Amino acid sequence: MTPYKNLGGNSGIVGYEISEDAIVVVFASGTCRNYLYNHNRPGKATVDEMKRLAQQGHGLNAYITTIDKDNYARKW
Repeated sequence: MTPYKNLGGNSGIVGYEISEDAIVVVFASGTCRNYLYNHNRPGKATVDEMKRLAQQGHGLNAYITTIDKDNYARKW
């Protein structure tokens, strides 16, 4: 897992893992903390933007809340 830089200082995200067609976002709290987003759900363009924001270290949590928060492939 890559630690999320959290440059804004107020994100609930602690880390992420990027693969070719997906990103797993790890949140600091919650019953299920790991969320998989992939090319099937929510789609390639959204996942590509999430990857960019994750690597930038800023804006990922806000972006996730602007898309349908329940639009993920899997959570655990």
